[in-house]
Amino acid sequence: MDIPSLLIILTVISVFIFDFTNGFHDSADMVATAIASKAMRASVAILIVSLFTFLGPLVVGLAVADTIGTFVNISHAKLIDAQALVIAALLAAVSYNLITWKFGLPSSSSNSLAGGLVGAGLYVVGSEQINWGWSALQQGELTGVMKVVAGLFASPFLGFIVGFIIMKLIFFIFKRFTIKIRPLFVLSQYFSVAWLGFSHGANDAQKGMAIIGMMLLASHHTTSFSVPLWVILMCTSAITLGTMFGGWSIIKTLGFELYHVKVIHSVANQLGAALINTLATTIGAPTSTTQVVTATLLGNGAAEKPSHVGWKRAGEIILGWIINIPISMFFGATYAYLIIKLLGAIT
Repeated sequence: MDIPSLLIILTVISVFIFDFTNGFHDSADMVATAIASKAMRASVAILIVSLFTFLGPLVVGLAVADTIGTFVNISHAKLIDAQALVIAALLAAVSYNLITWKFGLPSSSSNSLAGGLVGAGLYVVGSEQINWGWSALQQGELTGVMKVVAGLFASPFLGFIVGFIIMKLIFFIFKRFTIKIRPLFVLSQYFSVAWLGFSHGANDAQKGMAIIGMMLLASHHTTSFSVPLWVILMCTSAITLGTMFGGWSIIKTLGFELYHVKVIHSVANQLGAALINTLATTIGAPTSTTQVVTATLLGNGAAEKPSHVGWKRAGEIILGWIINIPISMFFGATYAYLIIKLLGAIT
């Protein structure tokens, strides 16, 4: 087997691992509040979110994959260089996922992948081959890196605001009701968890699809960026499997260390996060379900009792978000350098 073909196989395997770790992280984010509020058993919550995570990518289009897969131009790069770029970006994302999972911190697979692509792209093809989107932004359009940045950085702020507003609305609408209304909120959990799982799969699974689409283009198996059906099915299956296994250390962080979660907060959190994810997917902007869920939960807590929010723990999470892209860029450039050197020595 020749080196380019072997690299394609390794990329497909790596994408499966990446999507698995993505689902592993985000499963915890999606079901943490439902479990902490004791509205649903863990097994039931994970089963529902896994099912709808699987359905999401099969129903929506590929706008997010198109955004990620085309903001670094690899069509003019040498075969080995283009393949090294894609693999390096993927390894950067997987590395950061595993590091943050080890410390029980929610991280953004999307930020990690975007940072890895930019870092590897800068090293391999140079800044001029990256679609930064500056000129389009001046004309009021979101493209390239600017669309990625808008999706990944604006969504947590919107999540906080939407979480705050939804919480206030629930308090206003149900202020005269007693504890007897609780079964309604418990029942609504099934809808909100399902919607959140669907929005997660619809957005997050497309990132792994984008990587394989780029690798097929880099290897000259396609003449333009595209995502075959087998790639869609593989990425959907991988992220669903990761979701089914979940990350219990992250469930502990989100469900018990940021705010004392009750069923009312759980519903507000899931509805707010699902809404943000869905809107972003509609315009083709990638989001981080981790960031959106966490920010929405902080907004929920701030709307009720700001002093009861675990702001110190929240600060640690936000710090992880801030350093996510720079570290992933460093990983991406480093991996690209090492892979190119290794391939050069082999060939």
